[in-house]
Amino acid sequence: MEIEQLWLLLKFTFLGLFQGFTEPIPISSSGHLQLAQYFLGIEIEGNNFTFELMVNSASLIAVLLVFREDIMRLITRGLGYIKTRKPEDKTEFNFILYLIIGTIPAGVIGVLFDDDISRLSGPQTVAITLMITGIALFLIRNLRGKRGESGMSIKDALIIGGAQAIALIPGISRSGATIVAAMARGIHQETALRYSFLLFVPVSLGGMVLSFSDFLQDDNLADLWLPYLLAFIASLIASYFSLKWFMNIMAKGNLIYFAIYCLTVGPIVLLVLWIS
Repeated sequence: MEIEQLWLLLKFTFLGLFQGFTEPIPISSSGHLQLAQYFLGIEIEGNNFTFELMVNSASLIAVLLVFREDIMRLITRGLGYIKTRKPEDKTEFNFILYLIIGTIPAGVIGVLFDDDISRLSGPQTVAITLMITGIALFLIRNLRGKRGESGMSIKDALIIGGAQAIALIPGISRSGATIVAAMARGIHQETALRYSFLLFVPVSLGGMVLSFSDFLQDDNLADLWLPYLLAFIASLIASYFSLKWFMNIMAKGNLIYFAIYCLTVGPIVLLVLWIS
């Protein structure tokens, strides 16, 4: 194997691991991927949309695996409520409704302002938005909400969905923004985490649909199928274990660690950019 081909495989594997690990935790995977590419001088060969489609699809599968029991419960009891009207299944039905409502803000803003959001990319933007993420995490670090799934409302879904829409900006963590919004609304941290990652499913599926045409038009797909595959596998494994790790941290109420991290990395990036 040639050195260039080996480097290509290692690079895609590294980026897949990096994206997968940072996707579930509240530090912004898209922002960190931009920082890694900028400071390490790493460029993604081929169509960037294809790479994003592969790694995001892998993260989606990881979420589906981790929350498979919750998803099956929502499908069997939530959708079953439409037919049976059993009172004990109404909470699951409402939760599905809140997931649909929570998806709307990001979907609308993503379609209408995609080009404007893309122009916000860059290490300086990521540094600033990382600090915003850190401040938000710090402010809700001690909150212990009491409302579970049965206590959620349409207003909660719209506010959390709005937070997810803001997270379209690189550096604003999607999981961080939605969990912060949910906990600020008095929702229990376990429910906040579950709602946040189940909310990731329709948004990710929508992104996959929108990116599929770019995937089919990638002229380099035949040459880069192996690097893409390695990035996919690496992202799947990293996303799965990172999510399990984050769930453990959430259970212990240790979000302060991520706040400190974001509030440390953001200023360091700005300092490095200013010096250089």
